[in-house]
Amino acid sequence: MPRDFRRGDKRLPPLSLFSQSSLTDIVLLLLIFFLLTSSFVTNFGIRVEVPRAESSAATDSQFISVAVTKEGEFYVDGDLTARGSLASAIRNARNNKPDGTVVLRADKEAKVDDAVRVMNISKALNLRIIMATEQGS
Repeated sequence: MPRDFRRGDKRLPPLSLFSQSSLTDIVLLLLIFFLLTSSFVTNFGIRVEVPRAESSAATDSQFISVAVTKEGEFYVDGDLTARGSLASAIRNARNNKPDGTVVLRADKEAKVDDAVRVMNISKALNLRIIMATEQGS
C-alpha cells in the first residue's frame, strides 16, 4: 500500500516558478561550442605585402611601426597619417615609445620615394630604422 505524505489538501498548486538553470547551461555550452569551432583570423588592418628576405628578427611592441601601402598611404602605429604630418606623427610616437627604433613595413609595390621619406624623417629624429620583411623559404 502506497503512503501519501501530503497534508490536508490533495491538490497541488500550479508551478509558478520556472528554473532557468538548465536553460542557461545549454546556452553556455552552445556559446563555448561556437567560440571553439569558429576560426579566429588576426587581421593587421593595413594591407601591406612586404618583400621576402633570407633572415629576419622578431619585432617588439616597443618599436614605432610605420606602414607604407602601395597607394602611398602612411600608417604610424596603425593610425592613418597624412604625408604632411608624417614627421610630427613619428615624433609623437617617439615620445610614447622611447626605444628609438622605427620598423618600416613598406609594401613591395610601394614607391621607393615613400619609404625613403620615412627613412629621412627617422634619421632626422635620430631613430634607428629596421625594414620589415617576410622570411623567405
